[in-house]
Parts: sequence; structure tokens; C-alpha cells
Amino acid sequence: MTSSPLEMVVIGGGLVGSTLAWGLARAGLQTTVLDGADLDPRASRANFALVWVQGKGVGKPAYALWSKASAERWPQLAAALLEDTGIDVSLNQNGGFSFALDPLELETWQAEMQDIVRETNGRAAPFEVLSGAETRDRLPFVGPDVVGSIYSPLDGHVNALRLFRALHMGMKKRNVDYRAGYPIERIEPVRDGFRLTGPKGTLVAQRIVLAAGLDNNRLAEMVGLHAPMKRSKGQILVTEKCAPFFDYTSATMRQTDEGGVMIGDSEETHTAAHATNQDISAVLANRAVRTFPVLGDLNIVRSWTGQRVKPLDGLPIYEQSAAHPGAFIAVCHSGVTLAANHALVVAPQIAAGALSHGLAAFGSQRFHASQTA
Repeated sequence: MTSSPLEMVVIGGGLVGSTLAWGLARAGLQTTVLDGADLDPRASRANFALVWVQGKGVGKPAYALWSKASAERWPQLAAALLEDTGIDVSLNQNGGFSFALDPLELETWQAEMQDIVRETNGRAAPFEVLSGAETRDRLPFVGPDVVGSIYSPLDGHVNALRLFRALHMGMKKRNVDYRAGYPIERIEPVRDGFRLTGPKGTLVAQRIVLAAGLDNNRLAEMVGLHAPMKRSKGQILVTEKCAPFFDYTSATMRQTDEGGVMIGDSEETHTAAHATNQDISAVLANRAVRTFPVLGDLNIVRSWTGQRVKPLDGLPIYEQSAAHPGAFIAVCHSGVTLAANHALVVAPQIAAGALSHGLAAFGSQRFHASQTA
């Protein structure tokens, strides 16, 4: 056991944990990160790297505005990481398209976007509804099967590997004590803070942040918090590199700054297996080629799956334990989109000792309310 409690411990060194740890260190806290093993089922190794606002928050206006605010902060985050580490995370925020392959799809998406505008009193992210011809005027490589699209100028994407590397280099520069292969099995509130026990021994921390992804479901109960999750497995295909043809992004497809095309957007809710499903691969590839026929000439070079970190209702959870103050939790699905908020808003609030009233909509009390309604 350490002779004196550590000032701040972040449990989890994936994208959310690294972003918060870097933000906490920028706020002046001596921060320690306890991470799991490389082969743990972490979402950070399988993310699609979108900064995506379009369509988020139907019936959940707080989430729509939270996502929009983070997208607007992303240039600030990219600049801060570049200044700290010299790494350009390749933020491309030219906007994003949702490509409809039948009229009902386009009509449904348009109605959802209009609902979000109404529910946010006009403060939602801007968007345009384009016909098939208008879409092809902007994107000549789009195929004839596309009947229309939704375009939003706030959407974008980054280089996921560079982002992760920049966060870890930023942590190192700011003297974050990063400990890999350091899982935590038990958390006990004690007089000096929290006793953290795992295979490598016991530590005591004055304050902690639970940012352990899917494992937050287990850890949260130990400090009087609640983080119910649902199963959500996604699959991604990656093509060989090719000449640039799509300098925007979409929820299902993006061409990286290095030339390869990532294709995704599947969801399986019945399995925890990591194996890819060839039937799903075929569906993903078929839709991609119908959208951009040029993809039919490319080879798939990689495919992988990952379990999303997804609370039951899809919204993030941010909360400080009422029973054990000093224990915070941060869990969300959109770790890339919300990274700017986590580093520039949530981390400073945790450092100051309290989350703002504006984050109350993302507390776990909403799950208790829904169960008693």
C-alpha cells in the first residue's frame, strides 16, 4: 500500500479515460491511470473515429446539444493536442452525409432531424436535405442507387490511432502516472478516500474516476453509482488504400487521411463473441458499393469487431457518488465525438470537485426513474 493517498486515479486508460486524465492533468491534478491488459475487450481499439452529431438525440434534446457542443469544441481540442505533443490528429470537419437508398429511409431521417430541431428549440446542428441529383452534384462518385442524403456541416472524423497516441503522449508530458496491465477487482471507500485492490496490490486514492468502459457496470456499484449497459457489437471492414474520392464522412463509411476506406454501422445485441460475421460483412459491403460503386474495385484488407460501451438508453453517464463523494463516473458510447467535452469541460469540473447542473440530465437517477414510472 502507498504511504500516502494518490491525488486522483482514473480507472481505465482507453479513449474516455485517457481524455479525462489528460484534462485532469491540464487542470493541475497529479493523476494516475490504472489500465487493463492490451487484449481486454476495449472499445478504443475498434472505434470508427467519427465526430458525429447528425441524428443524435431524437427525444433526448440534452444529448443532441451536448454532442453539438463537443463537435464545436473539437478544433480547440485538436489544437491543444498539437501544441502539447506535436501530433496532428487529422481532424476533418468538412461535414457528413447520411446516404439514403430508398425514399422511406430519407423521409424517416428528415423527420428525425426536424424532431431534434423542434425539441431543442431550434438550437440543433444545422442540416440540409438533398435529392439524389443534388447529392451527386456535390459528390460525383455517388452511385445511382442513392435517392438522397442528409448533410450536416458539423460532422467530421479524425485519425483514431493518432488521437490515442496524442492523448498518451500528452499524459506523459503532463506527468500522468500511467500503469498498464493494472486491473482493479475491488474498490472500498475508506477514511482517506478509496482503497483500490487488484492482482498487483493495493493503492489508496483521494479521488477516483471510473472510466473503465464495460467494466463500469461492475465497479460503479462498489461506490454507490449505477451504470447499466446493453450489449452492442459492431463490425468494421477496411479496404486497401486508394485515391481520395470522399473528403467528407458518413455514419457508415469514411475515407481515412491515409487512403483506406472504413465501412461499418452494424449492431448485434445477442452475443459477446469477437468473431466477425461474414453475412454482416456482405451486407455492409453491398450497401457501401451501392453508395459508391468505385468501392467495388477495391479489396477488403482487414475486418474486426468490438463491443460498444453503451448505457441502456444510449446516453452518457456522468455523476459523482452521493454516498461516497470523490468517486466520479464517466461512461459513453461516442468517445471520439465527446472527447472535446470530456477534456475541456468534464475534466475541469471533476478537478474542481463537482459536476455542473448542466450535466444533471446524464446522471444515473434517470434509470431509477424509468423503473418506477
